[in-house]
Amino acid sequence: MASSVFLGLDLGTSGVRCLAIDASGALVAETHATYPLLTPQAGWTEQRPQDWHEQTFAALRALVGKLDGHRIEALGLSGQMHGMVAISADGQPIRPALLWNDGRTGAQVDAIEAAIGRPELIQRTGNRGATGFQLPKVLWLRDEEPEAFALTQLVLFPKDYIGYLLTGEAVAEPSDGSGSGAFNLAQKTWDTDLLSELDLRTDLFPRVIPSDGVVGHVTAEAAGATGLPQGTPVIAGAGDNAAAATGLGISNARPHTGSMSLGTSGVIFMPLAAPKPDPEGRVHLFCHADGNYHLLGVTLSAAGSLQWFHDTLAPNTPFADLVDEAATSAPGSNGVTFRPYLAGERTPHMNPDLRGSWTGLSLASNRADMVRALLEGVAFSLRDALDLIHDLSQPHELLATGGGSKSPFWLQLTSDVLGLPLGRPAVNQGAAYGAALLAMQGTGAVASTLDVVDRTLTSRVESNPEADYEAARQRYLG
Repeated sequence: MASSVFLGLDLGTSGVRCLAIDASGALVAETHATYPLLTPQAGWTEQRPQDWHEQTFAALRALVGKLDGHRIEALGLSGQMHGMVAISADGQPIRPALLWNDGRTGAQVDAIEAAIGRPELIQRTGNRGATGFQLPKVLWLRDEEPEAFALTQLVLFPKDYIGYLLTGEAVAEPSDGSGSGAFNLAQKTWDTDLLSELDLRTDLFPRVIPSDGVVGHVTAEAAGATGLPQGTPVIAGAGDNAAAATGLGISNARPHTGSMSLGTSGVIFMPLAAPKPDPEGRVHLFCHADGNYHLLGVTLSAAGSLQWFHDTLAPNTPFADLVDEAATSAPGSNGVTFRPYLAGERTPHMNPDLRGSWTGLSLASNRADMVRALLEGVAFSLRDALDLIHDLSQPHELLATGGGSKSPFWLQLTSDVLGLPLGRPAVNQGAAYGAALLAMQGTGAVASTLDVVDRTLTSRVESNPEADYEAARQRYLG
């Protein structure tokens, strides 16, 4: 008798990952495919939806090819948030998609906040205007490419475009929707008054269903292109941060446990029961896949700062050696301070024009001081986010993910700066795994994704109360 498997995919910025898990949550198989990132002008980032289409379907075909003897029950979706896919009346993308890290929409953000007012915008959507969000991208299209906008009948998020290709149904779900800048958090649907104020049609945006809702079923055409059985349910899933948190078991059922990612960007994620935003919108508030909400503090260049240092200043030195070298410098980096604003900054500054810096350099400074200052600066930027989250939630513990969390030294340093224990989860398969869990829940195979999540930790770092970073942090803040 064939055993059941549930599929999940994560449409990321660098590529797509597809995986299959069994009824116990164990990984059965996975595949990957990549596609290019387009940067037609400074500050612009785009990708071709056609590339997503081709490579995602190829990755699904490869995955199905590994699943002989298994019965595919459902597929869940996840992916990069905030992107804009403009669709014409015949269902075709009109232009390349504008991505989450595209910074061209400053004028449109100003126009949104002028029309609505920042306090009102934060109260209704949970967030101030941000260049990366979908709504200002739609306004940019109307302002700068009116012919393309005139052809646009529908605007989708990246993962929802894949769902559309698979099922012919266009939907959104709350975790991605709340990253648009046009989503009423309390009502969990599009803010029609806001859209009317900006002279945008509500039907430009798709209907909203729950994160574990069924988008539709795989069509005959999509089945032929992917190898998926025709009629396979496709579950809406969640944006990448909410899906990854789902895979870690982070939900309002455990309100004091969040996550901390030391990836290219740094993220602190905390579940929240009610839509209570920071009054100044300095930390993001989005819907979570569990039907509740979450806070999201973001620093744009976390491990990305170390990557930049390696590639630019120490290309022949392995990353591990750089971190080991940093450990020979004293806490506070002998007076050297690094601010990791290499790509601007989100939390708490929300300023794409901020830039990174070292200060406090002297003839006595060495590379170890500079690298340690870099690691400390990233930790301080995460502390900026945590301090705001503390005003809205009560974090007691964070689960550490991302490449930087593999370094015991950097993890301990970060725990000391944050003043919280950091645990490394035994199972950390990312957003695609969370999407597969939502596929299980959405089809009724489990009552809750929490019934499947393995909460085992491989290690746990306690913050050292004797570690004194206060003077260094005041220099950073200064």
